[in-house]
Amino acid sequence: RVAVLGAGMAGLLAGIKLQEMGIRDVTIYEKADRVGGTWRENTYPGLTCDVPSHHYTYSFERNPDWTRHLPPGPEIQAYFERVCVKYGLEAQLRFGEKATHAEFLDGRWQLRFESGHADSADVLIAATGVLHRPRLPNISGMDAFKGDLFHSARWDHTVPLEGRRIGVIGSGSTGVQIISALAGLAGLIEHYQRTAQWIMPTENGYYSEAEREAFRDPAVLAAAMDFEGYNAGVDAYTQAIIDENSDGARYMADACLQNLEQGVADPELRERLRPDHRPLCKRLIFSPDYYQAIQHPQARLVTEGIDRIEAAGIRTVDGELHALDLIVLATGFHADTFMRPMTMTGRNGVDLETLWADHPKAYLAITMPDFPNLFMLNGPNGPVGNFSLIDIAEHQWGYISQLLERLRAGDAMEICCSKDALETFENERSEAAKKTVWYTGGCHSWYLDARGIPASWPWTYSRFVERMATPNWADLELVC
Repeated sequence: RVAVLGAGMAGLLAGIKLQEMGIRDVTIYEKADRVGGTWRENTYPGLTCDVPSHHYTYSFERNPDWTRHLPPGPEIQAYFERVCVKYGLEAQLRFGEKATHAEFLDGRWQLRFESGHADSADVLIAATGVLHRPRLPNISGMDAFKGDLFHSARWDHTVPLEGRRIGVIGSGSTGVQIISALAGLAGLIEHYQRTAQWIMPTENGYYSEAEREAFRDPAVLAAAMDFEGYNAGVDAYTQAIIDENSDGARYMADACLQNLEQGVADPELRERLRPDHRPLCKRLIFSPDYYQAIQHPQARLVTEGIDRIEAAGIRTVDGELHALDLIVLATGFHADTFMRPMTMTGRNGVDLETLWADHPKAYLAITMPDFPNLFMLNGPNGPVGNFSLIDIAEHQWGYISQLLERLRAGDAMEICCSKDALETFENERSEAAKKTVWYTGGCHSWYLDARGIPASWPWTYSRFVERMATPNWADLELVC
């Protein structure tokens, strides 16, 4: 019996792949009322994935019907809902169930939920996602504001936008997309920027009806996807992360710089938009129109620090009161939570919070010592970046499925990594991470853990694919 936590992209993938393995006794638990994960939670104007549309799908369920070169959020959500129905996962789904505790007792995972429901399973798949707990800024006075205020992941669509004075706090991808969507619609839109970001130019055209019809032929779609070129781009990106002198690093840095120099006419505004760190130090922002949007007559970039929020708007440290009707907090998420705030206890009473006291960690982002038969998709220290997490999760599932086969064959009752394997991996990973641009590039980002070390895969993408292909059984403990 298998329990899956989360019905986003990774949880649905697990459900489908378990079906393919012939494992039918599966329940997928979801705290919300429908599938979709981050694409269910985020509905803000301009929401777009920066992975090319046809590469942001399951490899076994391509979608010929994307309308744009970069997939809009509502279309992604609709895609996952269709996949859920097509593969008959509704019978396995249990909505409104927020897991509060999981404990490994007598060879099984015992689960408790906020509703009072309890369950047990031989195998627990944690597909809880990475960016799902909104991070609120520490700004005084938020309760005093008389207008509307909400986090970008809790967008209130009853609030009117046209002609209103809107302030957006946060200059990551979300903030950039909101500004691009609302410039010209809002009466005034102000973008509160603490740190300037490098922006990679990209195009986001529309697919014609003829193209979408042609994509129904898998061979035509495969040719359009140009797997060789895409994979080369992904590998160039990861090479750029670990080697600032690589061709990929130089290309992306030059493209970002040229985008800024040619895209912003006013020299004073251009300098305020010029980052003080190297490209790729933060997650690279892809946008076809942000520089155009921030130069709109009704748009304003605010680089003065925020002192406080008052009843009428935002007071910056220079004393100016910015009168606003709506404040949007595009301030990101707690990227280090993973399964938490649920508590977890493994074998021999080992506690997750103790294991993660300094920072979250897992062997190959999948397994932890003394947490047998618990496998994670997109767990701690796995690959993140400007490429498809669906692709990442599929490779991870290929690894996990080999562990499940050993359990099904009776080769073991319990499987997890050894303590030595995790320690060796984490030491190697941390040292390699200190050589990446995330660490050396002169910025602070959500990629960094509490120690200031990048909490991600610090090697090439091709190395990740190789490690996922075949488990190193010497690093795993199999208990019969």
